Amino acid sequence: MTAPAPANAMSVDVEDWFQVQAYAGTIRREDWEGLDRRVEANTDRILGLFERAGVTATFFTLGWVAERHPALIRRIVAAGHELASHGHGHELVREIGAARFRADIRRAKAVLEDAGGVPVRGYRAPTFSIGPRITPWAHAVLAEEGHDYSSSLFPVRHDLYGDEAAPRGPHRPDPSGVTELPMTTLRLGGRNLPCAGGGWFRLTPYAAFRTALRRVNQAERTPGIFYFHPWEIDPDQPEVPAARPLARFRHRVGLRRMEHRLERLLRDFRWDRMDRVFPDAIAGAATQLAAPQPAAA
Repeated sequence: MTAPAPANAMSVDVEDWFQVQAYAGTIRREDWEGLDRRVEANTDRILGLFERAGVTATFFTLGWVAERHPALIRRIVAAGHELASHGHGHELVREIGAARFRADIRRAKAVLEDAGGVPVRGYRAPTFSIGPRITPWAHAVLAEEGHDYSSSLFPVRHDLYGDEAAPRGPHRPDPSGVTELPMTTLRLGGRNLPCAGGGWFRLTPYAAFRTALRRVNQAERTPGIFYFHPWEIDPDQPEVPAARPLARFRHRVGLRRMEHRLERLLRDFRWDRMDRVFPDAIAGAATQLAAPQPAAA
């Protein structure tokens, strides 16, 4: 008898439309406060989608968002979802350095835990901007600041992020750091193909994406990780004509069909929170980090 396919991890990176990396060179950070905030309404729509589908997920949330929408954070937790950190200000980790990274994740964790009333164990870097080669200190800093896992590596080749040489499964980049749960890829023809959501999901024909994720589940017997953003179900968000054509394309392609695709995806696979899909990998790192150190001779 064939064993059932594993449950996959559903995740949402909670940020607003003007905070994305595609617009980083066009929309100034100091102008964020005066822009149309749409993240709360869009995230509430996602909560409704998940409730109708009977799905619980992990919400990697910006501290910036939590400061301005604490009631939204409470609704996420009340609905049974895992609250996790996306950092505070959506800055690329590889650019801000270890000291600012520590301050950023410490601030985000405090704000999220205060709003949600639950421990924040998980972290996802903005634009997958950490890795053993570019930020060798990051996983240890995450552990020191009280996190148990990261889901920040994308083992693909991309102009903005990714490390195709990175392991495709859960691993510990630093013995003193947290577990890394990489974004899902399909190994095909000697390459890692993205199979984790975001823009790739909006671009790829749905049937092809479904086949790829099923192959990961059935042939490799491993769970996948899917991610998307609240702005991806909001085709009526403001246009940014000053952004580069490639940035505009990456941000807006497939927005009108995204919600329908999500509904199909929620029906076609089993989904759960990150901490429930990968409990052994996360607990193993947490146990090792908590173990007492041998006394010096």
